[in-house]
Amino acid sequence: MSEPFWKTKPLAAMNDAEWESLCDGCGKCCLAKLEDEDTGEIHWTSVGCRLFDAQGCRCKDYENRFKRVSDCVRLTPDNVATISWLPSTCAYRLVAEGRDLPWWHPLVSGDPRTVHEAGISMLGRVEANEDELDTPEDYFPYILEKEP
Repeated sequence: MSEPFWKTKPLAAMNDAEWESLCDGCGKCCLAKLEDEDTGEIHWTSVGCRLFDAQGCRCKDYENRFKRVSDCVRLTPDNVATISWLPSTCAYRLVAEGRDLPWWHPLVSGDPRTVHEAGISMLGRVEANEDELDTPEDYFPYILEKEP
């Protein structure tokens, strides 16, 4: 049996379908993150992007997200290694670092629900939507103790 594509191909060699299938659907990159200007430390929040569907743990308008959300970040093979806030569980980050995907990743388990069952995703854990908040200070009550 041949090795799975994520073990044999670098990110830059993946086709669109392979690239998209690396996303485990955790929703963590759709959370608002605050950066400490003095230290550069990233503080995760339980605030979802205005396009985040907290019940489905997906973007409500994935195809048009960059047009609708000016600060939505497009992950590419070139920038994955440089984005400090990518979650430690992110498949793009793991593959870029030469590590394997965990058992709960849908490509490994064959089931898109395992990311939720393993408690990795933000399903049921988003407490506010960025459209509900007006100022940076409004995010402070939603800062998480650690990376979700």
